[in-house]
Amino acid sequence: MLKRGSIDRTTRGVVLLSVIMLCGCKEFAVHDTSSLLIPRFQRSEVLGFVAGFGTTFAAMPDLIKMIKRRSSKGINPTMAGIMGVFQIVWIYYGLLIASRPVIVWNLAAVVINSMTVWAYFRFARIERNQAKE
Repeated sequence: MLKRGSIDRTTRGVVLLSVIMLCGCKEFAVHDTSSLLIPRFQRSEVLGFVAGFGTTFAAMPDLIKMIKRRSSKGINPTMAGIMGVFQIVWIYYGLLIASRPVIVWNLAAVVINSMTVWAYFRFARIERNQAKE
């Protein structure tokens, strides 16, 4: 079993190496932001919006179930947290390739996953407080 300290060091190391790698790459800068705002859609963008809809809202059933039950039981916030972090990377990628579907759906997914993590910790705290009483 890994110790908690080694996991923390590994996480910090991965983040540090990622930042170093991204800082050295000037070609990753967003060059043409005006093309993101021009409202002319291509067929590929329409398909991207349709495909993105399904993957973005796949996390909604867990969020709705948790809010209806007002309980964090059976929900794992780690997956939602990890997905949220990498969806931020997808948003950046969408800016780089000027893809509105990638940007829009990943923004929505970040909001949904953030709400899931927030609701989980809120309900878990309430459940802990009720258990103490």
